[in-house]
Amino acid sequence: MKITDIKGSFELRNGVFMPYLGLGTYQADNDQEVIDSVKDALEIGYRHIDTASFYKNEEGVGQGIKDSPVAREDIFLVTKVWNSDQGYESTLKSFEDSINRLQVDYLDLLLIHWPVKEKYKDTWRALEYLYENKKVRAIGVSNFLQHHLEDLMSDCQVKPMVNQMEFHPYLVQQDLMDFCTKNTIQYEAWSPFMQGKVFDLDVFAKLSEKYGKSVAQIILRWNLQKGVVTIPKSVHKNRIASNADIFDFELTDEDMAYLDGLDKGERTGPDPDNFDF
Repeated sequence: MKITDIKGSFELRNGVFMPYLGLGTYQADNDQEVIDSVKDALEIGYRHIDTASFYKNEEGVGQGIKDSPVAREDIFLVTKVWNSDQGYESTLKSFEDSINRLQVDYLDLLLIHWPVKEKYKDTWRALEYLYENKKVRAIGVSNFLQHHLEDLMSDCQVKPMVNQMEFHPYLVQQDLMDFCTKNTIQYEAWSPFMQGKVFDLDVFAKLSEKYGKSVAQIILRWNLQKGVVTIPKSVHKNRIASNADIFDFELTDEDMAYLDGLDKGERTGPDPDNFDF
C-alpha cells in the first residue's frame, strides 16, 4: 500500500482503482454551494466525489463535474441507494434517476446506503445486475456491520467491493475492518471528523504540534495509513485544499497506535442495528 499524492488510489478486488481521498458532499446545498465545491475540489486535484440520492444535491454535483475541465473518465463518482428506494425494481429506477440528475451515463461506485432488513438482498441483486451490465464499475455497501455482510455474502453472486462506515478515532471498529480486509472489501470512512466534534478535543494537540499539521490533517493521514479511503466534507476552497495537504509527512507506528487506542465505540451517527428505516 503506497500513499503518494492527492490522485493516489487503492485497488478494489475487481481491479478498479478508487482514489483514497475524496470530497464528501453531505449537507452541501444543491445550488452554487455544491457546484463550486465540486469544481474547486477537482481544480485542486481531487478525483473522487461522493454523494447520495438522500443528500438531495446530485444535480449540483453533476453540474460541478460538467463545469469542470476534468474529463468524466478521470473522476471517480459515487452515489447511494436510499432506504425508501430499496428493493429490486425500485433500486433500478433509483439508479436511473440518480444518473439523470448527475448528467452521467455510468457510475464508478454505487452503494446501498443502509442495511434495510428484508430489502437489502433484493437491492443487492439490482446492483449486481447494474454491475454485470457495465452501468457501474464497482458496487458496495454503507453502514453494514459484520453480520449484515455475512448475510449478504451467503448467497450473493458478487461480493461487496467497498464498505463505507462511520470511522474516526472514537469509533475504529477494528474487528469489522479486519473482517473487511480478510474478504477484500475496501473500508471507507464517513464522518472522519466526528461531525466536527474532533476539533473540540484536546487529545490531538500534541500530535498537531509535533507534525506541524492541523488536527484535520493528522486524522486524514491516520485514515490513509490504516488503508481507509476517506471523504472529508467541506464547501470552503481553503479547507478542501488543506484537507489534501497530507502527503508530505507520515505518522509513526507509535502515533498510529495512540490514535487507534482512543477508540470508545462512540458513534456520532445512527447505529446500523438500531436505525429508524
